[in-house]
Amino acid sequence: MGALKSSKVIPRRMNFQFADNIPRYWFSDDQFKSILMTAFSATLPEGERFFIRSFRHFQPMIKDAELQADVRGFIGQEAHHGYEHDAFNALMTQAGMPTLAIENLVKRFLDWFSKNMSPERQLAKTVALEHFTAMFGEMILMYPEILKGAHPQVKQLWLWHALEEVEHKSVAFDVYKEQVDNEWIRLSEMFVNTFTFIGFYSIHYFQLKHQLNDKTDWRSVYDGWQWLLGKKSGVLNKIGKHYLEFYHKDFHPNQRNTDNLVKKWREKLHL
Repeated sequence: MGALKSSKVIPRRMNFQFADNIPRYWFSDDQFKSILMTAFSATLPEGERFFIRSFRHFQPMIKDAELQADVRGFIGQEAHHGYEHDAFNALMTQAGMPTLAIENLVKRFLDWFSKNMSPERQLAKTVALEHFTAMFGEMILMYPEILKGAHPQVKQLWLWHALEEVEHKSVAFDVYKEQVDNEWIRLSEMFVNTFTFIGFYSIHYFQLKHQLNDKTDWRSVYDGWQWLLGKKSGVLNKIGKHYLEFYHKDFHPNQRNTDNLVKKWREKLHL
């Protein structure tokens, strides 16, 4: 057997050292954004583990040596993402924003999905969700002001994660095309995931909010919806076109050239 190929998808164990006094409302002292983003973080470790599992079935059968190398890099990156978000979630639990209920719900759902769905559909779910993470990652790198006011240590976590999601944005898709290449499964899974993504994150927000004794800050809720859906600066409005690209027959993640963006942020983050 020849030497293993190397990959541009580089696993990096960051070992973020979060200060013990990071407040529960770490995002601009804003209740809505802090709860929403902490709920998002709470879903990530189990989600990353599911992504890795969805690759395992196909990994021995991958023919392309370069893709094999990228898969190893992908698995390493996703494992480190889970580790770092586990640490952040534990910190938020100490700060009075317990994430365990979300983590348990995500684990139960993904365990059910793994048990009841085919390996092909599990991989398609990874492809669909990786499109979401690539969209959000690219958006954060292009518009870092989205994270304005976030605690500096937490901001570094999200920027690093965003960068690596963009770095490996094509790996799941390439494995799927080589090993499955079924357009019905790919597109139907994205369609379903769009609704489950919105539904689950709404549930997770209220799961976390319900556990807090703090009164609802309605101004924060209003501003938060503007942050998400505002016509000029809304987070979700920035990704609409990017999302729809997935449904094109000739879609490939690398049709969006992010090489310069990745290079810029590797230098900024000293990675």
